[in-house]
Amino acid sequence: MKFFSQLFRMIRINFILARYNIDEIVLGSHRFYPIRFIIYFNPFYWTTGKNLERGERLRLAIEKLGPIFVKAGQIMSTRRDLIPDDIAMELAKLQDRVPPFPGLLAKEIIEQALHSKTEEIFSTFDTTALASASIAQVHAATLMNGEQVVVKVLRPHIKKMIDRDINLLMTFAKITERYSSNARYFKPKQIIHEIAQTLYDELDLMREGANASQLRRHFANSNLLYIPKIYWNYCRTNILILERIYGIPIHDIDKLKQAGVNMKKLAARGIEIFFTQIFRDSFFHADLHPGNIFVSDKDPENPTYISVDFGIVGSLSRNDQRYIAENMIAFFKRDYQRVAELHIACGWLPPDTRIDQFEGAIRAVSEPIFEQSLRDISFGQLLLRLFQVARRFHINIQPQLVLLQKTLLGIEALCRQLAPDLDIWSTAAPHIEKWLKKQVGVQSFFRRIYDNLPLWSEQLPALPSLVYEVLRETKLQQEKSRFMTNLSNNNPMNHEKKIKLKYFLAGIGITLFIAGLLLVLY
Repeated sequence: MKFFSQLFRMIRINFILARYNIDEIVLGSHRFYPIRFIIYFNPFYWTTGKNLERGERLRLAIEKLGPIFVKAGQIMSTRRDLIPDDIAMELAKLQDRVPPFPGLLAKEIIEQALHSKTEEIFSTFDTTALASASIAQVHAATLMNGEQVVVKVLRPHIKKMIDRDINLLMTFAKITERYSSNARYFKPKQIIHEIAQTLYDELDLMREGANASQLRRHFANSNLLYIPKIYWNYCRTNILILERIYGIPIHDIDKLKQAGVNMKKLAARGIEIFFTQIFRDSFFHADLHPGNIFVSDKDPENPTYISVDFGIVGSLSRNDQRYIAENMIAFFKRDYQRVAELHIACGWLPPDTRIDQFEGAIRAVSEPIFEQSLRDISFGQLLLRLFQVARRFHINIQPQLVLLQKTLLGIEALCRQLAPDLDIWSTAAPHIEKWLKKQVGVQSFFRRIYDNLPLWSEQLPALPSLVYEVLRETKLQQEKSRFMTNLSNNNPMNHEKKIKLKYFLAGIGITLFIAGLLLVLY
């Protein structure tokens, strides 16, 4: 039965790929040039293939293939350093508008997970889904104490669906990597591995709840960003219950203006939130597309962002932060040599990389960007072009930096939609420079000492013993060395070798002296 199910799925996938002429990806390889004429027998080649660009055809095919492929397409769209720009831009248009599964089935899943009837937990539960996505769907409910919440429920059998489709995607990736001459540029197997990891992470709603709690803690006393409260007593790996929030969807520009929201301040606050997460918290929401962002209109002059859906987050090391901050500063000073040196110093490029060659490659990419007005320069595009250049020099781009670049592109696009005249660099620069100042100087030195004091206080009592052991070992080594020296000196053969070595070195010295004297005289 499982075999026939997979066979049917494969037939359907192949039909959809043929329907949108995706077969040309493989048949376009030079290996298949002798049989490339086969595509002309595909009846859809003369209809769909003539009217649509390749990126649009791929997006439409993915939408037809179902929710897991839609999610995979969204993740692929973030890898603009690996896939062509036209395809990435089309895949970014994929929307998670997936038909919901029955609300009664959602109730059943909740009751099985919590071992209680929904009537015992909620005073009201709406079986009509508020929203439905590829991994889960959301229902409105009210707890017995009157608090309004939303209940996020994983789709039934979603793990089996993901396993099945990831296996199929990996099969296609292996075929593409074997037969396509372009595979070395976009690394299909690597992309599928990243898609699988992201999807499996999103299957654990307890993990998503933990992400939300951390973000909420970081912005607990801030009026910039509000994160809903998590009701941990009712959360399981397949169920997440959060505070229900009310706000204006950020993509509804007309409604925001009607509410009197200060659009320029809203855009500036979006940039501030992003760079605060990067440089203060080293932890950022990496799925900030417009569907996950709302705006509170309680104080229109000082609008507050409200964020939902925390399945994808990114975290940065201090090395990552320095890479981003110092590179951005150096880029805007057009100090390309510094950018090249930073890549090697941070360990992103091999130490034997030719700095002059890398510097020249960066200059060729960056100068056209800086010909634009400063307010039109995109940080995200800058990082993207940098990643693309660096790949030629064998840089290994870390997944967290790819997430960062994708999130930055999204934030920039959003803020330019809210306030087209906003100078993003002028808004972001103070946050970058503030972080850099905190990392150097006397204040930073004493802060690091203070941070390490607890560890040092634990190790201090053992210090005298360690010093004694080191001195004792040193003394033993000296005694052993002295004994071996005496033994060696008493050996006639060694004595004879030493005399010969002295004569040899003396001969070299005399020769060099005579050669130098001759050079001076003549």
